[in-house]
Amino acid sequence: MSDLPTPIPADLARLRGSIDNIDAALVYLLAERFKATQQVGVLKATSGLPPSDPAREEQQVARLRELARTADLDPVFAEKFLAFIVEEVIRHHEAIAEDHARGA
Repeated sequence: MSDLPTPIPADLARLRGSIDNIDAALVYLLAERFKATQQVGVLKATSGLPPSDPAREEQQVARLRELARTADLDPVFAEKFLAFIVEEVIRHHEAIAEDHARGA
């Protein structure tokens, strides 16, 4: 029995490379998104606005579900993904608001 790794098909290697590139792009896109939402959190805190905006969140869910349908992505998955991100954004906004209230 050989300890050599089993070679993978070229198509599998190519697809894995594409997946790795997409994952890297997603990480960078999420980083950019969070940079923007951090600025939103600061603006909300300095303007006395609440960390959460349920009406905006509802609009975003509807928009994302439609984008998902257009892209042949499960809209339920897209909504869950957005909910996860929004939950984290709101947590950041709450922390920013607390810091602002303390004068930090």
